[in-house]
Amino acid sequence: MQPTPASPAAAGPLHDLRVLELGSLIAGPFAARLLAEYGADVVKVEPPARPGHAGGDPLRGWRMLHHGTSLWWAAQARNKRCITLDLKAPAGRDIVLQLARRADVVVENMRPGVLEKLGLGWDALHAANPSLVMVRISGFGQTGPLHRQPGFGAIAEAIGGMRYVTGDPELPPMRANLSLGDSIAALHAVAGALAALRHRDATGGRWDGSRGGEGQVVDVALTEAVFNLMESTLMEYSVGGLVRERSGTSIPGIVPSNVYRSRGGEWVQISGNGDAIFQRLMHAIGRDDLAADSGLAHNQGRVLRAAEIDAAIQQWAGARDAAAIAQAMRDADVPASRIHSIADIVADAQFQARGMIEPHQLADGTAVQLPGIVPRFSATPARTRWLGPELGAHNDAVLAELGLDGAQIAALRDDGVI
Repeated sequence: MQPTPASPAAAGPLHDLRVLELGSLIAGPFAARLLAEYGADVVKVEPPARPGHAGGDPLRGWRMLHHGTSLWWAAQARNKRCITLDLKAPAGRDIVLQLARRADVVVENMRPGVLEKLGLGWDALHAANPSLVMVRISGFGQTGPLHRQPGFGAIAEAIGGMRYVTGDPELPPMRANLSLGDSIAALHAVAGALAALRHRDATGGRWDGSRGGEGQVVDVALTEAVFNLMESTLMEYSVGGLVRERSGTSIPGIVPSNVYRSRGGEWVQISGNGDAIFQRLMHAIGRDDLAADSGLAHNQGRVLRAAEIDAAIQQWAGARDAAAIAQAMRDADVPASRIHSIADIVADAQFQARGMIEPHQLADGTAVQLPGIVPRFSATPARTRWLGPELGAHNDAVLAELGLDGAQIAALRDDGVI
């Protein structure tokens, strides 16, 4: 599917931004996906197919497949223009440099040193385009004793401290069935890219195609991005020697905030940890005595009696269905929700009302749903212009923009460069 023409306001707030993506799998492509969702013209480079090798981003073959292509791909590469290039071929390297000269941002998540060996490191790209912002995502960053070591999101979650505090204290550290480390790094990468573009513009840069301004490297380490989410754990350790441990479904020091089992076995999250909210919660479950207890008026006192409070809430919740629990909490203005599966999310009226369940069609006409774009922009609404394209779908269009004619493009194809 090809891009649909749109006015700048209808194309998203980054409609005049050019991004070159040199990466695969999750962290780099997710960062570039967000920029594409916000309207940027993202050109994603993938390895071409070879005899015995399908080519393309390995993510095309991850998780659930539909006719040989990952359904994840439909969202991860939406709004991107995908081309194939052999970066080891001199012609492929030259095309990357041409694309970099036209780009505002390069996003890459290869192991440190790989692009340098290809002649496409920061020095080469910066020389081609001094105003370029290069976002480099890696396991450990571009420096330090481990910087050349492979590092996946799961390793970042382990090293960055997230796994240590996740799960039941009597069981091994748990992980979410998601690539949290990669996604967290991608969010930091987007924030860093936009901050660097702000600096570029403050030093004389322009968004009208003439560029200018000072470019720089945005160095994102997965381990550091995860560590950045670890709240006050470092302060607690540095001041009091406290090592925060796994706490199951509760959050020590914030009471009550836990999951409770309904009569039917479903789990409901109830967060009544605000002082006024706690009062409303206790009245709602018929424990006026706890609402009136001056020792529980503030969080510090409730922390000391967390087990007692959780037991009271569980006794009340265990006698009711999940829907009745959630309704009672809504009536009392207490934050609460059933633990939602993806089926629950699709049926959720709030998600539906906000357009977070986007209906689309795959190339063969199969109906598919994608998550809506986050956040919302009141003046420059972003939208899904097309789903993740086929391998090399935009080769001809992108290369033609660089000035190559049909014969030159055909020669690149014959030589295996694209």
